[in-house]
Amino acid sequence: MNFTINEHSYEAELDNRTSLLDLLRNHLGFTGTKKGCDQGACGACTVLVDGERINSCLALAVQYQGRAITTIEGVGTAGEMHALQRAFVEHDGFQCGYCTPGQICSAIGMADEIKRGVPSAVTEHVAAHNIDFSNEEIRERMSGNLCRCGAYNGIVEAVRETFAEELAS
Repeated sequence: MNFTINEHSYEAELDNRTSLLDLLRNHLGFTGTKKGCDQGACGACTVLVDGERINSCLALAVQYQGRAITTIEGVGTAGEMHALQRAFVEHDGFQCGYCTPGQICSAIGMADEIKRGVPSAVTEHVAAHNIDFSNEEIRERMSGNLCRCGAYNGIVEAVRETFAEELAS
């Protein structure tokens, strides 16, 4: 099977039942993507596929051949951090850091959803093209990513600071 991960091509021979998460971590060494609950409930395994966020623990790797997969390693590096990664540091959006890769990938996907006008459960006008980038909207959209340390206020501040200008209604 051939996979495009972080803009690089990888070949892997896998059992068709291998999850995307296990492909990334166990077969290709992308350990930034975390295995939390392995049931799709915590969001630690969130990655971007063609720009959309998914729980990689629930996805079969075979389904994602030929699609653009982005892990936290493709978002930024210690030397060249993404603006959201810098904001997480500045606003204490992480404590132990275990959930942080999934939180960051999810927030990037969330920002794209808002830009495209995809409503959430708290979007006031579901047919509106300009969705209000409120704390309530951020919290609702990020609710699938759990932080056991409780750094939610810092996470919301980091997301708001990073995307406020580009998502202003």
